[in-house]
Amino acid sequence: MSKVIDSPDQFTVVGENIHATRVVKRGGVRGHVFENGKEAVKYKVDGERRYVHVPDHFTTTQPYEQGNLKHFMIAIWKGANGDADESAEGKAYIQYEVNRQIRAGAHFLDLNVDESSYRLPEQKQSMEWLVKFVESVSSVPPSVDSSNPEIIEVGLSAYSGTQGRPMLNSIALERPEAIDLALKHNARAVVMASNEVGMPDGAGERVENVGRIVEMALSKGMSKADLFVDPLIFPIAVDSNYGNHVFDAMKQIRTEFGDEIHIAGGMSNVSFGIPKRRLINDVFLYLAIEAGADAGIVDPMTTSAERSMNIDLEAGPVKLALDLLLGHDDFAMNYITAFRAGELD
Repeated sequence: MSKVIDSPDQFTVVGENIHATRVVKRGGVRGHVFENGKEAVKYKVDGERRYVHVPDHFTTTQPYEQGNLKHFMIAIWKGANGDADESAEGKAYIQYEVNRQIRAGAHFLDLNVDESSYRLPEQKQSMEWLVKFVESVSSVPPSVDSSNPEIIEVGLSAYSGTQGRPMLNSIALERPEAIDLALKHNARAVVMASNEVGMPDGAGERVENVGRIVEMALSKGMSKADLFVDPLIFPIAVDSNYGNHVFDAMKQIRTEFGDEIHIAGGMSNVSFGIPKRRLINDVFLYLAIEAGADAGIVDPMTTSAERSMNIDLEAGPVKLALDLLLGHDDFAMNYITAFRAGELD
């Protein structure tokens, strides 16, 4: 048993963009420098240029000094803490991204504020504000995402449920108490394939970890249909076996737990460090769906189940990507050579 969806309409999209981790380059395509030296993130709404101005205190942060603007960190801070004009500017930018992701097909919006501050009370304040604001402008429910169950609790408590049941991201063996949070707030949940101490190695360890945490969740009263298993996707540039680890795990999970459970994952992780990332992501998603995936934590503007499910398997660039992802191209040598020769265009 593997593939369980026949149409891209059956693929559940968790839009991944509203994260305090996201960066744009200072002075790059999205960055802007005014004549007075002040900086901003620029974007367009209905053809009109708009800006998220960088507050002075962000110019002393490490990301800024390294040439990056953490644009959602800035927008969230402005929305939650700024004066009337700053708050309106932050809210407008977040709403812009909410609208883009929903138009592109997101069924949930993944919200993460972990890097908004190093202080837990400020993280909680940011999450509460963000969930409430997004709910006021969204037509789809949130996926409340954090490495800290306390922050998840705040986010789920802040959501009133107007867009339907939320998602909890995530439940794992290192924090099984998140199962109780999901039940308390009637949330669906991402279930991670990590163990109590770290990341899995190979398909077998993934399946073993998933089996343990899924059984815990089911025994406490969650249903398979509410669980979205993330087998953990690592960059193929690091190890040519990483693709097969995931595909094999997906097939085994689908066989063990049937069609009712969902299989998801951060699909674009696979292409970190590789040129022509969209090509790799498209082919990887095709293979993942064939292996049993029916959901993904993705950027819906750049990743499309419809495009992946209709990919031309005979095209030269697709064949090279397939070889890479299926472990037939060590160190991506053939793929990189083709890229340098202009054969992936």
